[in-house]
Amino acid sequence: MSTAAEHIAATEAHSAHNYHPLPVVVASAEGAWVTDVEGRRYLDMLAGYSALNFGHRNARLIEAAKAQLDRVTLTSRAFHHDRFARFCTELAELCGMEMVLPMNTGAEAVETAVKTARKWGYKVKGVPDGQARIVVAANNFHGRTTTIISFSTDPEARADFGPYTPGFEVVPYGDLAALEAALDDRTVAVLMEPIQGEAGVLVPPAGYWAGVRRLTGERGILFIADEIQSGLGRTGRTFASEHEGVVPDMYVLGKALGGGVVPVSAVVSSAEVLGVYRPGEHGSTFGGNPLACAVALEVLAMLRTGEYQQRATELGDHLHHELALLTGSGAVTQVRGRGLWAGVDIAPGHGTGRQVSERLLERGVLVKDTHGSTIRLAPPLVVSKEDLDWGLDQLRAVLSV
Repeated sequence: MSTAAEHIAATEAHSAHNYHPLPVVVASAEGAWVTDVEGRRYLDMLAGYSALNFGHRNARLIEAAKAQLDRVTLTSRAFHHDRFARFCTELAELCGMEMVLPMNTGAEAVETAVKTARKWGYKVKGVPDGQARIVVAANNFHGRTTTIISFSTDPEARADFGPYTPGFEVVPYGDLAALEAALDDRTVAVLMEPIQGEAGVLVPPAGYWAGVRRLTGERGILFIADEIQSGLGRTGRTFASEHEGVVPDMYVLGKALGGGVVPVSAVVSSAEVLGVYRPGEHGSTFGGNPLACAVALEVLAMLRTGEYQQRATELGDHLHHELALLTGSGAVTQVRGRGLWAGVDIAPGHGTGRQVSERLLERGVLVKDTHGSTIRLAPPLVVSKEDLDWGLDQLRAVLSV
């Protein structure tokens, strides 16, 4: 197969249609740019939904991975390996916490958080067995496993996959009064995203995140922040929770933790919370493997410099200033986001989110739509201002403003 059409035809014939990708076939990439099988270059303004915060094939991460490939890649957790302790120690320190439970994908980490909260509720809080409740937000996205879609409000993710896992209550995102009303003696955790990515980069009202922290603290309830997309520099801080001075009881991390090289995820919390586990109660053959730890350790080193958070702040301010100008043009109805992350609602008459994404593709820019009329912008944090401006010029062009 040499042409994009041949690759796409083979995919349609032999791959389950669980995604609807744009018609581009990437063959190589570097930094904020990718090249397709026919040699055309594109500016990546999606960055693997924040998995590629540090860009494609970041030299530091590739070097770390290559060095580890020459040593050992997998032991399973049946044995110790020489990268594991340092990874857990440094990630815990970055989060200001004590213990780490590593997994692979974001959904696995969320499942781990759910299990952890329930067991903590029974063993520490004293909730009667089988009665633990976790409160979540409407329009959430935490993954697509059976348990996770049980508390999704997105019909595409949820419909036709029942019966559903009980034990969850959904409240409106951003409504502190509704959250407070939902909490009771059986509530073991509140699980939310500080910014809802898949929903269209929805930022809650000012004070909401701090309010969730206050309510959960007063009630003895675990506050679990899903920072899989919002964390690790994307919003201009290491964690999006920091914008309101909030430290949750548990971070759920993934995507950028593996630097776009290998899947790495983790739950990070206190010894009291993660200390509820005993051998055999939870695990993963690949979770915390040597290759994953080697790459993630380099990610942590890069985050400690603060340079990526600063870039996300400075370029993010520029991005949102330029996007705000579009709202006055009539082509865009609303822009939301923080740092180098934005949800742009396309006005009726200017095309659907999918159509705008396809027009941008034709002009050499990769973005992705969500919920019909919205496109998401999340370029790698290494993108240059010049390239970012070029991408914005293409957006203006396709919207004819």
